[in-house]
Amino acid sequence: METVDCMVVGAGVVGLAIARELALAGREVLLLEAADGIGTGVSSRNSEVIHAGLYYPAGSLKSRLCIAGRQKLYGYCAERGLPHRRLGKLVVATDESQLAALKALQESARANGAGELTFLTGDEARALEPQLSCVAALLSPNSGIIDSHALMLSLLGDLENAGGILVTGSPVVEGIVTAQGIELAIGGQEPTQVQVRTLIIAAGLESQAVAARIAGMSQESIPPLYMAKGSYFGLTGKAPFSRLIYPMPEANTAGLGTHITLDMNGRGRFGPDVEWVSEIDYRVDPARSAPFYAAIRRYWPGLPDGALFPDYSGIRPKLSGPGQAAVDFCIQGPESHGVPGLVALYGIESPGLTASLALATEIASRPDIRKGV
Repeated sequence: METVDCMVVGAGVVGLAIARELALAGREVLLLEAADGIGTGVSSRNSEVIHAGLYYPAGSLKSRLCIAGRQKLYGYCAERGLPHRRLGKLVVATDESQLAALKALQESARANGAGELTFLTGDEARALEPQLSCVAALLSPNSGIIDSHALMLSLLGDLENAGGILVTGSPVVEGIVTAQGIELAIGGQEPTQVQVRTLIIAAGLESQAVAARIAGMSQESIPPLYMAKGSYFGLTGKAPFSRLIYPMPEANTAGLGTHITLDMNGRGRFGPDVEWVSEIDYRVDPARSAPFYAAIRRYWPGLPDGALFPDYSGIRPKLSGPGQAAVDFCIQGPESHGVPGLVALYGIESPGLTASLALATEIASRPDIRKGV
């Protein structure tokens, strides 16, 4: 049986960042991915937004890691020449009834350390974005966009330059906790058995399933998984906005509303909506465009008929279901599940991309991980 010092399961942006951080710290790292390439799941099916950290409760992992991760991410992209833009974002109130919530969001974001937000009147917002319809808005200068695929390739390059190894097409079939470590059966074209000293589960939608296959790990510690599918519709023609435009979040929903983001080529796309699903299916139903038109026209009444087309979808690994309060990121170590050398990440949805580098630092600096087991 082969012995591996440190294995990270899941080669999305978070798994890549963690594997890179551990390799740079001198650990022998094997990054394991069930799919045939990196970042094929949650990491490649999102808005590619660098979030400022406006919405998350003060002191939460999402708030702390989003703000720290945003700073790290902008620095990393600048240092490596990766495609990104600090466009800024407008959070808009489209009627007077939303003004109190908009001002409350400004205060809570300031308290979180998300940076200074400028309160704009409707006229001031339209001076920046003439096609916008709103009664007021918050301007967040620290929000931006990134080419997530370029980021993941760069992280992989850093990992490999530090001696780490990526193995794709290799799912975890089963595992067992022993006195010597964690024994894993790895599937794929060349099935093998490995003994792992340190194991990090960062498998996105599959984290719960991977953890459940490890005998000797407390199954009660594994939180339930709820899958929230979000569809995106692309915009034909040139986008009329130069910034990200977000409506005020609606209460008791799992998303931030139907917002417009821009890709690195300036192409506009709207979404995501929220559809609770029980299985992974990334097809976008064209019929879902009707509520998109209605939601978008609240802040862009000039949206032409027939301007939207089905683009892509993603599925968020959530830890709370329909009608339930939002739940924080979940990072479980031995204190939760009883297995030395094992850290499991659950519910790493938005702002996971923004927080990825800070999440990596968080994991690598754990005393049990830093020193090994």
